Amino acid sequence: MRKVAVVGVGTSKFGNRTDVSLPELAWESVKEALDDARLGTEDIEAFVVGNVGGWSSEMLPAVVVGEYCGLVPKSGVRVEAACATGSAAVRTAYHMIASGEADIVMAIGVEKMNESPTPTVVEFIGRAGNYFWEFENFGLTFPGYYALYATAYMHRYGATEEDLCKVAVKNHYYGSLNPKAQFQKAITVEECLNSRYVAWPLKLYDSSPITDGSSAVILASEEAAKKITDTPVWIKAIGYANGTANLSKRLDFIGLEAAQIAAQMAYKKAGIDPQEPVKYLDVAEVHDCFTIAEIMAYEDLGFAKRGEGYKLVREGQTYIGGLIPVNVDGGLKAKGHPIGATGVSMIAELTRQLRQQVEKSRQAPIRKGMALAHNIGGTGHYAFVTILSLS
Repeated sequence: MRKVAVVGVGTSKFGNRTDVSLPELAWESVKEALDDARLGTEDIEAFVVGNVGGWSSEMLPAVVVGEYCGLVPKSGVRVEAACATGSAAVRTAYHMIASGEADIVMAIGVEKMNESPTPTVVEFIGRAGNYFWEFENFGLTFPGYYALYATAYMHRYGATEEDLCKVAVKNHYYGSLNPKAQFQKAITVEECLNSRYVAWPLKLYDSSPITDGSSAVILASEEAAKKITDTPVWIKAIGYANGTANLSKRLDFIGLEAAQIAAQMAYKKAGIDPQEPVKYLDVAEVHDCFTIAEIMAYEDLGFAKRGEGYKLVREGQTYIGGLIPVNVDGGLKAKGHPIGATGVSMIAELTRQLRQQVEKSRQAPIRKGMALAHNIGGTGHYAFVTILSLS
């Protein structure tokens, strides 16, 4: 397998983007990525579009994005892996280069969730698990799914609603420093605790928003990367795994087995000691669709022992200056969660972090030269862990 580098990244403004169409939204990040790599569309050999769709107008997003962005007749394909769709797009592009099929491939994540009414979006996401047994018969929505995990975790380990809110406070703080975040306003623990319940114990501020947005990354072979840039960021490893569709077949509700397996796979490929991964990493992006998801991610990734993840956020250890900075772009909670774009935007953010190109107020110290992205689809139905490195 050949080495693969990230040589260009771009991300649109996240939010309610009624001002643009789906292909126009994709172009915002595609153009930024091309400019970042100093390449033209003629240099891109193939493109992979991550898009869940259903709620938006375009049924063939790869086709309309490819045409609008000037990428046709190059090969384009759409991939889908629920909320981990963006990581699936990056993985597909990675393997096209690693296998020798192409030298320069673009992964594009784009989503326009606000083209449908909120109840429709909530239903579509709620049907992402086991439709017949969970949505149709018991009415589970996605906040309901993660509320099951939150109640089980709090009952077993003694975490509180205030601990969950501290995740939201951290991520809104960093979102307030990110000009491309959907929410750029810091919040307090009290504001979070007083927000209305969505599915107990999860409240409005425990939940990620409905978001429109796009992100693009350009991947290149080692030979091509050395011609394009002096600062390639290498994809050191990608781990991936799937969980059961039916939650009744899972052993417990205190962590996501698929994420644990994906992390172990990525750590082995990257040469990272799974007992002490934070010693190798400068910064991490983790999937905080709900605040409980970030706490479970700390434990699934080995940043904390099982049952002690909430203590990291209680002690401020996941702020810059702590044990490991997490979601310093605002995360899904405050930057936003345009489902097909989220995983790609994680890679774009970490690439800029490793290059030390983000706003100074939220730039993590880069001393070890490695970063981690953790992207979950559904409630662990898909899991991707990607390790990026400067060497």
